[in-house]
Amino acid sequence: MLADGLHDVPLGKIATVVTHLEMRARADISGRAAPEGWTLRRVENPSLGWYRRIFQAVGEDWLWFSRRGLSDDALAAIIHNDDVAIWTLSNGDTDAALLELDFRQRGECELAFFGVTPTLIGTGAGRYLMDVAIDQAWSRDITRFHVHTCTLDSPQALGFYRRAGFTPIRQQIEIDDDPRVAKGFDHELAPHVPLLLP
Repeated sequence: MLADGLHDVPLGKIATVVTHLEMRARADISGRAAPEGWTLRRVENPSLGWYRRIFQAVGEDWLWFSRRGLSDDALAAIIHNDDVAIWTLSNGDTDAALLELDFRQRGECELAFFGVTPTLIGTGAGRYLMDVAIDQAWSRDITRFHVHTCTLDSPQALGFYRRAGFTPIRQQIEIDDDPRVAKGFDHELAPHVPLLLP
């Protein structure tokens, strides 16, 4: 348990507030359509290269790094699991979204990763994808649909999840290596997160 007050974060590390949210019954969906010219595509057995590219395209500005450090075997074990389902939005040869549902915990579904590239921000793609996520999650025999977001994500993320029907249930502080230091990410990424070099 953290005591009240300020706590120093070591140089080269980042601290984030993680909010866990859940949905205990299927929420209403908006009935929104995909943005004009874009098609929902289920990505069966995605190649590691494709997954890494879309993960980076969607999450790099927000310092998503958890999957980028995984070995090929570790990543394949997750994304090729029969209980993990992945979708994207496609326009011709361009993919610009990541929706990943994880059903590996019996009776539950985790919205493991969710986002669109800057190309689709403001087009309604996010709300459409959330409708897909809710529909697909509750099409299985689950009692809980859950997600977590953090202060590295878009400032709109928490409100977006709440409007979609998720309820915040828990908060945590997470401290980890800053990927701009430890993993060689571009130092210009995520200007909303101060870079403190060791």
